[in-house]
Amino acid sequence: MVNYRRNRISGDTFFFTVNLKNRQSGLLVENIDLLRKATKNVRHDRPFEINAVVVLPDHLHTIWTLPPDDNDYPGRWRAIKATYTSALRKSGRRLNRNSKGEYDVWQRRFWEHTIRNSTDFQKHVDYIH
Repeated sequence: MVNYRRNRISGDTFFFTVNLKNRQSGLLVENIDLLRKATKNVRHDRPFEINAVVVLPDHLHTIWTLPPDDNDYPGRWRAIKATYTSALRKSGRRLNRNSKGEYDVWQRRFWEHTIRNSTDFQKHVDYIH
């Protein structure tokens, strides 16, 4: 199994790309209110700043800044993905399961990039816009 290395720096700023399992799906924009609510609920329990975000039909890009004493962005992504998936189920959406019995909504991994400086930050904000 691949051992993914994540740059986990408390209070730092990160750019993320998070994808749906089905890259032909429009699930994110079709259910944007559920995604907003899932993100809001996780932010309430585990605060972080959203500096920029774009939600596309099958993936999203966002820049987050974590609190000074916290580096757990993977936990936040797990919570957002789980909350959104649960909300989809409760809304009546039929979801397929994979061979492990997990709902096949999200790709297992996500891509993250640590923002290095103000130029890098602006470059990623411009990319999102």
